[in-house]
Amino acid sequence: MNEPQKLSKDDVLNALLGLCVGDALGVPVEFLSRERLRQSPVTDMIGWGTHNQRSGTWSDDSSMAFCLADSLCEGYNLDDIARKFVGWYRDGLWTPYGNVFDIGIATSSALHKVAKGKNPLLSGGYGEEDNGNGSLMRTLPLVFYIRNLPIAERYRAVAEVSSITHAHIRSVFACFFYCEYALELLNRTEKQEALRLTQNRVNAFAEEFKVLDSDEQNLFQRILGLQHGPYADQPLPLLLEEQIASSGYVLHTLEASLWCLLTTDTYAQAVLKAVNLGKDTDTTGCVTGGLAGMYYGWQTIPESWTNLIARREDIVDLADRLYLAYSGTTR
Repeated sequence: MNEPQKLSKDDVLNALLGLCVGDALGVPVEFLSRERLRQSPVTDMIGWGTHNQRSGTWSDDSSMAFCLADSLCEGYNLDDIARKFVGWYRDGLWTPYGNVFDIGIATSSALHKVAKGKNPLLSGGYGEEDNGNGSLMRTLPLVFYIRNLPIAERYRAVAEVSSITHAHIRSVFACFFYCEYALELLNRTEKQEALRLTQNRVNAFAEEFKVLDSDEQNLFQRILGLQHGPYADQPLPLLLEEQIASSGYVLHTLEASLWCLLTTDTYAQAVLKAVNLGKDTDTTGCVTGGLAGMYYGWQTIPESWTNLIARREDIVDLADRLYLAYSGTTR
C-alpha cells in the first residue's frame, strides 16, 4: 500500500454516512426474497415494511459502527469498544430513536457475556456456525485508526474488534480484507485497481503469517482472486447475479458488497443493487454503502436520502470528532 494520503473531514463522513444510508435503504425490505424485489424493487428511501420503522431509520449495523467510531474518538481501547456495544445492546446507545429493534443471535450472546464481565477477547463465538456478518457490518470505522499501522498490527486490531462478537478466523479475515480494501479506497485508488492491490497484499500477508489453512483459503477463493479451483477463471467483477448470494453469512455479504461496488458506477446504483439482492438487505446495503461512500463521496448520495437519515447532525458531529482524533500523519 502506498503512503497514506492526508485525511480530510469528508473522508470520515463519506464512510459513516455512506454505510448508514445503505443500511436505511435496506431496513424496510429485510428478509424479502430477490424474486419479490425483482417484482417491486427498491428505488428510493422508504419506510415501514419489515421492522415498521419510519424512512431513514438505520439498524444495528450502523448503531454498532457508530459505537465503534465513538469509542475510537478517544483512542483504541478494546474494553471501551465492548462497553459501548453493551451500552447499545442494553440502553439504546447510538440507536436512531432510543430502542434496539434488530440484533443478531451471535451478537446478542456475545454482548450478554461481556455485560456479565467476560473478557471481550473471549466473548465472541469461534465455531464454524458463528460466521454471520455481525462483525463485518460494523468494522469500517476501524480503518481510521489502523491506516498508519504496519499490516500485522492492522490485522491484530481488526481481529480483536471482530472477536468481541465473532472470533472465528473466517469472520476475522473477512473483516481484515474489507478494511484493507477500504484503505485503498481511502488512498484514492481506482476501485478495480484497489481490488487487485488488496488481493496481492492480503495474499502475501496470509502466506507469510500462515493465517489461513487450505480449507479456509479455498472459501476466500473469489475474494482473494486465487487462480485455482472452480472460480479460477471468474474474477469477482465478472460474476453473474445468480452467482452472488445475499444471506447473513459473512462471506456472502463480503462478496456481494464488493461485487455491487465493482459492477456499478455511482453510489446510488451500488446500494440499490445491494438492497435488491434481497434477504439480509440492511447489512448488504450497509457494507456496500460504506465502500461506495468512501469511493464516490457523501456529496454524491441523493440529498433526498440523506435528508431523511435519523440523527444526521449527530452523525456529522461523530465524523468530525473521529477526523480530529486521527487527522495527524501518525498517532
